[in-house]
Amino acid sequence: MAEAAALWWREETSERTLRRDGRRWTAWTAWIVVVFTTPGIALLLLSPLTLPVALGCFAHAWIVPWLQARRGGRSVVPLGSERTASRLGGADLEADGVALGLLADLVGHTERELLARSGLVLERGALGVWLVGERGALMVRPGGRRVDCWCVRVAEQDGLPSGDRVAHLLLALREDERGFAKVANLGFSGAAWRVRRGMPERSRAALDAARSRARG
Repeated sequence: MAEAAALWWREETSERTLRRDGRRWTAWTAWIVVVFTTPGIALLLLSPLTLPVALGCFAHAWIVPWLQARRGGRSVVPLGSERTASRLGGADLEADGVALGLLADLVGHTERELLARSGLVLERGALGVWLVGERGALMVRPGGRRVDCWCVRVAEQDGLPSGDRVAHLLLALREDERGFAKVANLGFSGAAWRVRRGMPERSRAALDAARSRARG
């Protein structure tokens, strides 16, 4: 009974934390928009001649949240991307091949095809649907409207093949999803369309698939 109560309390605390973090990010984005939009409107009311300055204010209201969402979307490094560890100097191609084969064995057929196309591993969890890359993960919350961008990497960096990096994060996620979310750094939380715009084009299919799973 005590263990069941402790487990329930941990799950409830994790979900409350995620909801609170989501509200904070929404409030931050709204605050940025208001801070830059309000002076622009005020300037236009004072004089139409201030239009160039007002447009600068409106541009900041759009660019700042966009940059934050873009950073969150690119925090997950897909396999085969230009930032993958396999393209760094000294990469062992044979070891990379073995690591990718072992990673493929950890996922199902549908997820394996999605991995080949997008470079990200799709994993359904209790908190949401995850997309795991080499240096982070995206979590699509139930309903598919909000995405959390998590920055996390394996402790051992030097010489570790790309597939092994993803496999380590995937296994850690499966072992303790809530612990994974607690250890990782939340880099952004917001609308899925914001995150999608900042992702590499080939990886957007993975986000679309994760959103579809989250809606179901």
